[in-house]
Amino acid sequence: MLHRREGMNATLKGALLGAATLFILLIVVALIVILTGSYNVAATDRHNPIVSWALTTTMNNSVRRQAAGIEPPAEFTSAMVAAGAGEYKAMCSHCHGGIGQSRAEWAEVMLPKPPPLAEAAREWDPKDVFWLVKHGVKMSGMPAFGPTHDDKTIWNIVAFVKALPEMPAEQYAGYSSDHAEEMHDHQAHEESDTPHHH
Repeated sequence: MLHRREGMNATLKGALLGAATLFILLIVVALIVILTGSYNVAATDRHNPIVSWALTTTMNNSVRRQAAGIEPPAEFTSAMVAAGAGEYKAMCSHCHGGIGQSRAEWAEVMLPKPPPLAEAAREWDPKDVFWLVKHGVKMSGMPAFGPTHDDKTIWNIVAFVKALPEMPAEQYAGYSSDHAEEMHDHQAHEESDTPHHH
């Protein structure tokens, strides 16, 4: 019994020593890569599958975690979709394209490549899209619009993005980048006409 226990302890110590050695080796390799610049950061050199998986999985899980406490509006109205359309066409379509609209040529060679939102919108909950638009994503080319746009405007963009997958091409084409300002003025006028009770 004593010999068995000593054997188990020796095995455990060996496993711990092996794990510690592996951990130290990984740190050394990481430092070598960081300090020597051996990892090519050029956007023309695609990530290998392991790095791509790690970055994508980290981003997806982080966004969903950060957005967990966000409460979306009860519904997205046609007015919100129309207002968001102008904002989208002015700020987002260059990178993400639209219905029958390709991304800008320079967006095609970005790394990571911005996803076409007419398809990717299906994968994200409204609160996730809100968080992405408001806060952006580090080292991805996705800017944060929160510092320059209020939450109401961002929810309008979310409403439009979530409507994209089922939107007819004619409807998309009917929106212009000037539409956001027109709808903003219309919504502001409606709010000013709403009676206030004290």
